[in-house]
Amino acid sequence: MGDPVSVQKHAKIVLTGLLLLWGVFGGINVHYFWFLNGVDLAFHEFGHLAFGFLGEFLQFLGGTLTQLLIPAAITVYFFRRRQYYSSAVSLFWTGQNFFHVAVYVKDARAQALPLVGGGMHDWAYILGRLGLLEQDQAIGGTLAGAGWVMFLVSAYGGFRYAGHDEDAEEL
Repeated sequence: MGDPVSVQKHAKIVLTGLLLLWGVFGGINVHYFWFLNGVDLAFHEFGHLAFGFLGEFLQFLGGTLTQLLIPAAITVYFFRRRQYYSSAVSLFWTGQNFFHVAVYVKDARAQALPLVGGGMHDWAYILGRLGLLEQDQAIGGTLAGAGWVMFLVSAYGGFRYAGHDEDAEEL
């Protein structure tokens, strides 16, 4: 077997390649992103509770905000600690969430997706209040585009920093 640093580097390269493939397949068919769905949904539902005291509009928006902010905060945490490979992997997770939100936004008018516990469709409410309901497809497409950008940046960072010893670079 090779030296531990070389094995770790190659494992990170393989993981990055797998994430890139998963990202491409998931970007084409969001149902491939099943792995963290339960966690993402829990963060989303928690966000409704956390933002609920700020009024009805922010209660509806809070689910999506929390779903996006938690993986983004983890990405920033790793980046600030100069753990760039870990930051790249968590950026992939953030991008995955953007794809899920894009699907939800694009469903605002159709309201065909099953909702947890029933009730009002978050994005039908949000876009309706903002007078943007007719723009659900364009807004969802923009969010999916942001997910693609995050996947590409994540892959670039993963391949670039796969050989770096993150433990040695901690602040």
